[in-house]
Order: sequence, then structure tokens, then C-alpha cells
Amino acid sequence: MGSRALPTDRTLMQRALELARRGVGLTHPNPLVGAIVVKGHQKLGEGFHQYSRWDHAEIIALSQAGEKARAATLYVTLEPCCTTGRTGPCTQAIIAAGIRRVVAAMKDPNPAVAGRGLAALRRAGIDVSVGLEEERAARLNEDFAKWVRTGLPFVTLKTALTLDGQIAVRSGHSTALTGDRARQAVHRLRHSADALLTGIGTVLTDDPLLTDRSGRPRRRRLLRVVLDSRLRIPLRSQIVQTAARDVLLFTAQPTDSRKAQALERRGLEIFHLPAPAGQMDLNLVLRELGRREILNVLLEAGAALNGAALKADLVDKVALFYAPKIMGTGGVPMAEIPAARWFSRAPTLSRLEVNPCGPDFVVEGYFHDVYRNHRSRRTN
Repeated sequence: MGSRALPTDRTLMQRALELARRGVGLTHPNPLVGAIVVKGHQKLGEGFHQYSRWDHAEIIALSQAGEKARAATLYVTLEPCCTTGRTGPCTQAIIAAGIRRVVAAMKDPNPAVAGRGLAALRRAGIDVSVGLEEERAARLNEDFAKWVRTGLPFVTLKTALTLDGQIAVRSGHSTALTGDRARQAVHRLRHSADALLTGIGTVLTDDPLLTDRSGRPRRRRLLRVVLDSRLRIPLRSQIVQTAARDVLLFTAQPTDSRKAQALERRGLEIFHLPAPAGQMDLNLVLRELGRREILNVLLEAGAALNGAALKADLVDKVALFYAPKIMGTGGVPMAEIPAARWFSRAPTLSRLEVNPCGPDFVVEGYFHDVYRNHRSRRTN
């Protein structure tokens, strides 16, 4: 669509995607966007979006280019916005700057706004092309795309396990499986997430911190979410001791109980959610997180919660860190699901990637083709 891609287009779009990735942890609830202004072989300006700095990536790049932007080409990873929200429309700024050509990686696929920004640019006589590195751009914002269309966060199930699928030697027993490289990779995953979801069983067994220790900047603290229907979380647990309004606990117990009030005094937020037969509705949990502008949830839990999320078809992606070990019989499986009723209808992972991670390796794949099926829109 539009003019034919020049030899340098792909390289420049890849650079724009690199810029967009710098916004990880800094843009939500907005998408990750990178932009570059180029004239001839000279790069005039570049930028990436950060929510707290207001300006979109295109505006930052145009501001750096100044008057030199006239008759230049703009490379941007997402269709420029044409609406007014926290900021003015990027399309107007692009037209006013005298940009001659726009290369966008992808349309804004929200049915209400899809293509409107590109159409406005074409009406102004700008040469527009779209689709270069589209899949990479869409994957970069797959969490945003799902949330803005459904109101639900993108869910990644992460776990460490042995080659025979065990996550612990026995129930209630903490078992270290993977090495330092894998742990570093996990913290990168946490940095990409808005919230980390776990169950009370994991808290009682491992007493984890569940924090983002990647050392990378983030706009909002990682929200630590615990499902605890009977309010069993110990006051001396690490999560409670380190709470700083970054812990959300779902429980079926009254929020005015002495235990709940003690937890609230320590900085936890208690959210009441009915739990018929002791089971919380994970759809309601995710709906509440989505309402709080949580776009990306990392599920780090035990077999029971993993199994419940898989059975409810709420997991979009998995990140399985395998230790090159065999545990044998009697261990704890990664998901508590009756095989006889599950396996025949179990979904198949797509777009599998297998990569080494020190002495271990990680398998990543998708249950849901989110980047193709979900529509997005820019939140100005």
C-alpha cells in the first residue's frame, strides 16, 4: 500500500522498533511507539513514547528535526493518532511539519479508528505506506491490543520445571530448579508486566518477594496480586513486610475482619470476591485488573492456580524454563488438571520459540493469536 519500500526502509523501521522497546515499563496504559524522521541519508530526529512525558514518539522526533522535517520521511511503529486526548492529534503535527512521506509498521486496528489517521495524512497529500515489520510491531503491543479491545490483560504463564514436567519434589516443598541466567530472564519478564499474579499456596511454600529486580526504570510499581480466599497470608511474610501500596489481595473473607484490617495497616489493599466452593472466578479477577489499567499479567503460581487458568482458557502465552533434569515419580506437575478430561481438547501452542538460558532453556509459545485477533487504539 502506498509507495514501494526503499532499501533503507526496513533498517529504519527496525530502529524505530528498537526505540519503541525503550518504553517497556514506561508507557502503559498507552502502547509502545517509536519514530524516526529522515531526509536523504540523514537522521533528523527520533523518539519513543513515555506516558509521563505526554508527547507521542512522532512529536518528539519532529521536535528534534525542527524546520528540517519539511519534505522528510517519518518512520513510525504504529499509525499516528488523529484524535485529541491527553495530547493533540499527531496527524496535524505531521502535516504542519511538512512531512512528505510516512512509513507506518501497522494500522491502529481498532474498528472505530482503524485507518483514520493514515487517511488524514493521505488527504493532505502525504505519501503513506503501511505494513513494514507489521508482525513485530503488533507483537510489541499485543498486551495493549488485547486490553483495549476486551478490557482484560494479556496473561503469560511462567514456570520453572524439569524435563518430565515437575515443578517441585512434593507439595508444599520449595524446589530450586533453574540457574542465574533463567532468574535474570524472569526479572525481564516481570519488568514487562504490570502485575504479577500468584496464589496463597506459593506464598506459604516459598515466601517470595515477587518484585521486579531487573534494575530497569518503570513508571508504576509492579502490582503483586495474591489470591487468598481464606485470608491465610502470614503477617510476617515477605510480601506483607515489603508492601507499599503495591499488593492487592483478593479474598472471600470480610474486608472489615481483624486480619484484613491488620493487612491494610501494613499497606495491602484487600478486595472482596466471592469464592463458591473455595474457588475464585479468575475471569472476575482479570476483569478487575483490567479496570485498573493493568495490561499485562505474569502468572507465577503453583499447580492449582496454573491448572485453573489453563482450564478457563485465560492464558495467552507461556514461558517455560526447563532445567535439564529428570525428577521422577511423585513430584508436583506444572498444572493440576485431570489428563483424561483435558488432553483430548487441550489447545496447541503456536509460534514456538526454544532458546538456551545458561544451562537451562526456555520454551515460549502462544495459546491465543492475540496480535492478529485483537484490535487496538491509542489512548491519548
